[in-house]
This record gives sequence, C-alpha cells and structure tokens, in this order.
Amino acid sequence: MESVWLTVGLGLVFVAVMVSPFLVKRVEANLETFLFVMGVIAASIASVWNWHLVREALVEPIKITVAVLIAGLIFHYLRHQIRVGVASIMHRVSWRVFVLLVVVVLGLLSSIITAIIAALILVEVVSAMDLPRRPEVRFVVLGCFAIGLGAALTPLGEPLSTIAIAKLKGEPHNAGFFYLAQLLGRMIVPGIMALGLAAVFLVGRHVHEGAGLTAPEEPEKLSHVVVRGGKVYLFVMALLLLGSGFKPLIDLYFTHIPAAALYWANSASAILDNATLTAAEIGPSLDTLQIKSALMGLLISGGALIPGNIPNIISAGKLKIGSKEWAVIGLPVAAVVMAVYFPIVLFLR
Repeated sequence: MESVWLTVGLGLVFVAVMVSPFLVKRVEANLETFLFVMGVIAASIASVWNWHLVREALVEPIKITVAVLIAGLIFHYLRHQIRVGVASIMHRVSWRVFVLLVVVVLGLLSSIITAIIAALILVEVVSAMDLPRRPEVRFVVLGCFAIGLGAALTPLGEPLSTIAIAKLKGEPHNAGFFYLAQLLGRMIVPGIMALGLAAVFLVGRHVHEGAGLTAPEEPEKLSHVVVRGGKVYLFVMALLLLGSGFKPLIDLYFTHIPAAALYWANSASAILDNATLTAAEIGPSLDTLQIKSALMGLLISGGALIPGNIPNIISAGKLKIGSKEWAVIGLPVAAVVMAVYFPIVLFLR
C-alpha cells in the first residue's frame, strides 16, 4: 500500500511539473520557484532527504552558475566589440560561409560559453544582419537547434547536461565532466555541421534585403546578468531535488521502457523544457542505450518549439518571434532530424 501511495503522490507531482508551466502563465513566469517547491514536495514524498542530497543541491549548481555569470559579464562588456566583429566578418566572407560559421561555431562553443550566452550572441549576429523576416527566422531556429545540441556536451553548457551528469556520476555509470561528450559527441558534432549546411540552404541569398528582426539596442543591465545567474542556480537546484524525488518512479517504470520508446516519447520536450524532463527521467538504473536514446530525443525535440529549451526562449523573446513562426520551421526540422537520428541512436555503438 505504501508503494501505491508513493506512486500516486509522485505521479501527481510529475503531472503538475509537466503540465502547469504550459497551462498557467504565472507558473511559466516564475518557473524556477515553482520547480523548487515541486522538488521539495517530491523529495519529501519519496523520503529521500539527507545531508548528501542537501549538499548536492547546494553545490552542484555552482559550476554552471559561475560559467553563466562569467560568460554573461564578458558578453556584457564586449557587446559592442562583438557587433563590430560581426560586421567586419560579414564584409570579409561570403554570406554562405558566414551563415555556416555562425551556426557551427556557436553550436560547438555553447558547451563552453553556455547555451545562454551563445543564444545572446546569436541575437546580436541576427540584429547586425539585414535579412527579410522569413529567412531570418529560419536562421535563428536552426542556430538554436545547433546551440541546444552542442550545449549538452559538457555540464557547463546547459541545465540538461548539468542534471544528467549529477544524476549519473555514481555507480554504475560514473559520469565525469566528459561523459556526455563521449556518449553523444559522435552524433552531436556531425549534427551541428548538418544544421549549418541546412541553414545555408534554407536562409537563401537574402542578405541586405531589409525588413529583418532587430533586438533592442540598449545594452543589458548588469543586474540582469546577476539575476539570470541566480535563476540558473535555483533552476538547477530545483531539478536536482526533483530528480532525487522521482528516483522511485524511474526505478519502477522508466527502466522497463525500451530505448526506442524513450526516444520517441521525448518528443514531448518540444513543449516542455528538456531539462525538466531530464530530471524526471534520467537515473543510474537506466542502461547506457536508454540514457543515450532519452537524451537525444530530448535534445532534438527541444528545438521544435519555443518552450523546448533556453536558447529558443531567449532568442524568440529578444527578437519577437511568435510561436507559430517558430513552429513553421522548427517542427519540420525536428521531425526530419528525429527520423534521421533514430537508427543512428539505436545502432551506433
């Protein structure tokens, strides 16, 4: 009977976490606080509170928070130089090379400079260009796809990778800093290259034709950089608590789901933040193929719609891209990439 009540209680928390941010605007606007409360409730229902969990929740978010703060400060003070550099490069190389470089370089660097800063740089690049709206939206969406994929290669890149490493660092996986790079790198790096080529094809030769997207000219306030770091810290802490609380559900149910089913089921990350789903699904009881399938499904589908990951939310918000505009390009791209990767994920050893 106790296990039944445990399953029911955690199941209700799971549903609340998955559905509330999508349906309730106040929850969406205060997501970090909401997830923290849900994490405390989940850990309490599962009776997993101990000093190890408290220490992990306080310590694990520090690395990515520091990375976000440092990268944010650098970006804050070098924003003008970045714009000047972008303009200089645009005059020195062809538009095809420029588009390819932006998508590939930001995708590969996002695991070091963080997905948040990579997205902010993408916004600056787009603002410095003079594209019509439709090809520019395509450029932004494909750039965010690449950033979302690349950021997963290290625990500094985004909350998804931070949570995955934290939950898999013990036996039997013993995940270290480069665990995800070793597990997913052979799939992610070629995918970023392919997205760069797709951007060249889909953007088309429309440079200097006007009517494009423009980010606000006023520089980001220093206080915003600090607040963003604090939100990242609270977000990761909340997801760690959720992950520990959901561990009984993972052990009971997710370990029995085939890798192929996990891959396609995680198409849900198109509408639900993929870091939240990572906290709910990934655990040491999953085997390597299940982990690989679940994470790749989350990473790819996360680019399909604006709520899927952090780069989408930042870029769409600053460039005023609507949900329908994003979906027109994001959904078909995600569908194609999911289909192409499916046999690769299952059979590449």
